[in-house]
Amino acid sequence: MEIKAELVKKLREKSGVGMMECKKALVESNGDMEKAEQILRERGLAEASKKSLRPAKEGIIDSYIHTGSKIGVLLEVNCETDFVARNQIFKDLVHDIALHIAASAPLYVSREDVPPEVIEREKEIYRKQALNEGKPEGVIEKIAEGKLKKFYEENCLLEQPFVRDNDISVGDLVKQHIAKLGENIVVRRFVRYVLGEEYKQ
Repeated sequence: MEIKAELVKKLREKSGVGMMECKKALVESNGDMEKAEQILRERGLAEASKKSLRPAKEGIIDSYIHTGSKIGVLLEVNCETDFVARNQIFKDLVHDIALHIAASAPLYVSREDVPPEVIEREKEIYRKQALNEGKPEGVIEKIAEGKLKKFYEENCLLEQPFVRDNDISVGDLVKQHIAKLGENIVVRRFVRYVLGEEYKQ
């Protein structure tokens, strides 16, 4: 099947993936744009998992001040090259994450950043709640683990549902951009200031 150049160009604009990969996906999907996008996403996310092990030492620091100047965010996101750091798609991603932090107030970047004593304290609270509700001993630990997962989703940036699309997490959004830009991307750290509130590190 012959794939028209306009179709390849359209898919490239939508996906941010190279022309050759777009053409291959369109050939594979018999010119079906939706299927081709799906093929690119599947390939890209598989590649993104491999790329997430590569060192990321370039990047940018971005700031976001919410309307009214009562909430401010400083955020560092790293990538592998200065070329990607200057790319508008990367800059937009970083700004979207800064906006998300302002709106969703995460406490940590990822679950790995949560101190062990905080995890233990939370689990102890969940165990006591389950006991007070009269749950059987055998399921209390499972209930505590389930509630801890919810704690991560509420407090860890990468696990929170993205404010502009609740169907994906911030972590999924980052993976999509790793696939799109072809480099590892790491959310390194952030600070969220609220006017009149004491800053907690």
